[in-house]
Amino acid sequence: MARTPDTGLTRTTDPELTRRSGRGLTGKLVGVAAVVMAVAVLLLVLSVIHVLPRLRNPFAQTTSERDSPVVLKSITALSRYEAASGNYQVVVDLTSKTAFLPSFVAGSQTLFIGVGSDIAYVNFGGLKGPSVQVSADRTSVTITLPRPQLEPAVLNVRQSYVFAEQQGLATRMNTFLGGNPNSEQSLYIAAQKQIQAAARRGPLLADAQQNTSAMMTSMLTGLGFTHVTVRFAASS
Repeated sequence: MARTPDTGLTRTTDPELTRRSGRGLTGKLVGVAAVVMAVAVLLLVLSVIHVLPRLRNPFAQTTSERDSPVVLKSITALSRYEAASGNYQVVVDLTSKTAFLPSFVAGSQTLFIGVGSDIAYVNFGGLKGPSVQVSADRTSVTITLPRPQLEPAVLNVRQSYVFAEQQGLATRMNTFLGGNPNSEQSLYIAAQKQIQAAARRGPLLADAQQNTSAMMTSMLTGLGFTHVTVRFAASS
């Protein structure tokens, strides 16, 4: 016990009593916190089981839905659709002449059989939102696609061959002494160009457009649409 100098009152300085008071205050605070937590949990449970319908669940997730992006993502995931391919065989007639000299002296004529292929494809990578139009009831969809394009033709060197060849005397001598290292390359380039031209003139692009339309109709029908319209953009 100690006496205060001003009032003459005594002050208890017992450490054990101080520790007991601190523990009592801490216990009360813990009890209050437990009661608050219990009330919050109870309100949350009542809200979840719809006893309190006006109280929103703070952990609830919301999902928003848009009309066309789902369809658009399904289409652009294809990136590029190889819609049709064609195999071709062309005959290249490569003739070279020398001015002022007859062909039996200098010059050559080569018949080359070129075998190759080409592919028509549709590029979906550039599609944007306006390219896909979905009806309000989500039963109809109209999609506008870019027109099919051709890959560069590929020449099958192993299956291509020289069918016939005629050379003048001087040309034969030149071939024997060293030859023309670019002669075969010229044949390959000419054959590749002819295959590319044949693919462009033929039905390959039309077949690609028809196959793409059938594929898109099947895919969009599988996504739940009952009316599917596939259009192709005008030629640029």
